[in-house]
Amino acid sequence: MRKFKLTIALSAMIVFSASLAFAHFGMVIPDSSVILPDHKTTNLTLSFAHPFEGNGMNLATPQKFSVYHDGKVTDLLSTLKSTKVMGHEAFTTSYNFKRPGMYVFVMEPKAYPEPAEDNYIIHYTKTVISAFNEGEDWNKPVGVKTEIVPLTRPWGNYAGNVFQGQVLLDGKPVPGCRVEVEYYNKDKKLTAPFECMVTQEVICDDNGVFTFACPKSGWWGFAALNDADYKIEGKDVELGAVLWTQMMSY
Repeated sequence: MRKFKLTIALSAMIVFSASLAFAHFGMVIPDSSVILPDHKTTNLTLSFAHPFEGNGMNLATPQKFSVYHDGKVTDLLSTLKSTKVMGHEAFTTSYNFKRPGMYVFVMEPKAYPEPAEDNYIIHYTKTVISAFNEGEDWNKPVGVKTEIVPLTRPWGNYAGNVFQGQVLLDGKPVPGCRVEVEYYNKDKKLTAPFECMVTQEVICDDNGVFTFACPKSGWWGFAALNDADYKIEGKDVELGAVLWTQMMSY
């Protein structure tokens, strides 16, 4: 009888722990989303984490890391240097902006095994930077497996602005897609009033479009999650389209 009660208690703990699991986010965070001519270089940090709680996970060397600019794609994988973020393996690099325009940085990580969910996770993560207050076609996809296409300009926004994006999978909108939202609580200065407020959630409309108002200045991450049409080692694969955007104060 005692063993039976212990088994029930352990099962309850596992279910309870699973219900408290926080969202995973691929992260590509630059110094700023706006680059001015008097400071043409920015640092970018690549990591994998629960951004609000400040809990990191190890990020293996990405499968790809590129920048899209003016119709061209440049491979930046060789520029990455190992670092630590939230006490876990991560990467950093710097980029020098020589021309005005919009630069889209995209990380495709290697599949991450998640024992808690018995699956693999691949988050196609992107961040958009405006160099010298220029940039057009920010609402165009770059063409990766899954992505969030901004419908609000992804830089130069005030805290409190509404942000809209469209979720694409294989180039097609995803109706009813669930999008998780988290604030990058970098210094762990903030505490959510309730646990359910660590990760916000919104649902896309029939055109794959979601809307969210970002109440605080800083970096906000949007992760649109879908199941892949393939498996890895017999396990399901979660495909995340992740976009980071910076909200600014006066």
